[in-house]
Amino acid sequence: MNCIYCAGDTSVVNSRPQKRTNSVWRRRECKDCGVIFTSNEHIDLSGVIVVRNNRHSEPFSRDKLFISIHDSLKHRKAPLTDAQALTDTVIKHMLTVRIEPEVSVGILSNYCHQVLEKFDRAAASHYAAFHDIEL
Repeated sequence: MNCIYCAGDTSVVNSRPQKRTNSVWRRRECKDCGVIFTSNEHIDLSGVIVVRNNRHSEPFSRDKLFISIHDSLKHRKAPLTDAQALTDTVIKHMLTVRIEPEVSVGILSNYCHQVLEKFDRAAASHYAAFHDIEL
């Protein structure tokens, strides 16, 4: 990675995985100007392809996943915060279970439903009603 101040080469001084956000926190030092700064590196899921029921495929979109979860949580006091955390949980679950570059929309919906079922049964029922999941 290049330095954000002088565009010089940097080295990693400290690194820690962030389990909740599926990212890596890194402390970096510039070899040219000596400045120390922090970076947060996230997994790029744009290479994952979601295959719909009609065999139409599209790149994975965290935003679409977030919106579908958020719609199921509108009855809660903090739906935005809850939806962000649950979206990260679904992605983490998806990354630990599936390593393939393609995932069907049905499998992704089932992951979401499983996570919502553990968190809020009303939200899980709402999600299942709009995403063709059999209870």
